Amino acid sequence: QVQLVESGGGLVQAGGSLRLSCAASGMTLTILTMAWFRQVPGKEREFVVRIGWSGALPYYADSVKGRFTISKDNSKNSAYLQMNSPKPEDTAIYYCAAAKRAGIRVREDEYDYWGQGTQVTVSS
Repeated sequence: QVQLVESGGGLVQAGGSLRLSCAASGMTLTILTMAWFRQVPGKEREFVVRIGWSGALPYYADSVKGRFTISKDNSKNSAYLQMNSPKPEDTAIYYCAAAKRAGIRVREDEYDYWGQGTQVTVSS
């Protein structure tokens, strides 16, 4: 099993910056892909970005491309989401996810492990 714990959420002004962290523990050797998703109440969970466990092949949703950056620190078994110039429409609960398979995976059902989520609120 793998446990994922997100942190770093909070309130940020539009145009500011915020960094989310995701710490993985447990059977991390089984993880090949990590990702961030987000969800607004009443809507489906939405793919944001993914990255290979080695740090390769970052792939972004069009809605965040150029503003958000994903990175990894394998020494800490952690992934990060740097949110620059956030917009009010980025307000959501952000979830870290991990998959035991490689590749560009953007569907929720392609991920095996999930964190509990962290709230991000962007004020205008």
